[in-house]
Amino acid sequence: MRGDLHLHTTASDGRLEPAEVVALAVKVGLDVIAITDHDTVDGVAPALAAAAGAFPSLTVIPGVEINTDVDTGEVHILGYFIDYTDRNLGTVLQRQRDSRWRRAEKMLARLNSLGLDIQWQRVQELAKGGSVGRPHIAAALLEKGYVQSEREAFDRYIGHGGPAYVVREKLLPTEAVRLVVAARGLPVLGHPADIGSLDRVVAELKTAGLLGMEVFYGNYGPDVISRLLRVAERHGLVATGGSDYHAFGDGQEPMIGSAELPSQYLEQLFTLADKHSS
Repeated sequence: MRGDLHLHTTASDGRLEPAEVVALAVKVGLDVIAITDHDTVDGVAPALAAAAGAFPSLTVIPGVEINTDVDTGEVHILGYFIDYTDRNLGTVLQRQRDSRWRRAEKMLARLNSLGLDIQWQRVQELAKGGSVGRPHIAAALLEKGYVQSEREAFDRYIGHGGPAYVVREKLLPTEAVRLVVAARGLPVLGHPADIGSLDRVVAELKTAGLLGMEVFYGNYGPDVISRLLRVAERHGLVATGGSDYHAFGDGQEPMIGSAELPSQYLEQLFTLADKHSS
């Protein structure tokens, strides 16, 4: 059983429609995927419908990725098997998306003050009706020739500490974990390799309901995976994995299905989901 539990669509900052992600997942031989857009579940229903209609052998897990803040940076919480119709979840995620919108407007104002003419209308067009994020601003900067790659846009202008970076309102990690639990989902700590004092963070989040940790991720090498597996085992967390695929097409991001999540961990996640649904 092959799975990729970290995929983005045009509902947030991915470049493929949910149905296109589903078709690509089948093409590369995946059996299970999770749609985990940033602060939105709008891609879940179309993905489920696409799989049910054309690819019934593919299991689509309803998911979400919630961006949260700590003193040293960001912590991302993934939610799996969520009730994506949950009203409270929808309300909180809408507030998160509104804060993204306000931040994007402020960032464009800063870019314009630096002499970089990026129009709000174009950023919205690049978002294709989904949740506006920094990758859409990066794409606009690349399109205008101000940078040579979207990575450069982050490094020079819109990344943490950059001249156009703006902090936005976010949840605390514990709040995001509890939000996933309240939506009857399984909360998982996303791509944690660079989180400082990881054991302390994990212990705190586990008291809020954390059940898993993303270990097999994107371009993590064997040493990083081994270290994270030990952390997961110490805290009794199920190990998960995913590529974090956005279809940027830049030749740098890991491809869909590349995280190589061992099937034993995928089976553990399903067992945990069954346990929590009963």
